[in-house]
Amino acid sequence: MTYIDVQIGDTVQFRKKHACGGQEWRVVRTGADIGLVCLTCQRRIMMPRDKFRRQVKKLTSSAKSGATAPESRPDA
Repeated sequence: MTYIDVQIGDTVQFRKKHACGGQEWRVVRTGADIGLVCLTCQRRIMMPRDKFRRQVKKLTSSAKSGATAPESRPDA
């Protein structure tokens, strides 16, 4: 099994196309399930981590290397 370290904001490409024709998805939630948003039609889905690992073809962009940094919230 291949371990893919995904973070919120990463963009991944799946092996199969979505019904809208898009293949790229943005990670919006991590945990036991992975929350994803299709970059073509904005459909949101939840996928179990093991199924996600089988479906991912490649990590196209990482939030770590991009200019998007996690927002820090001041303690209120």
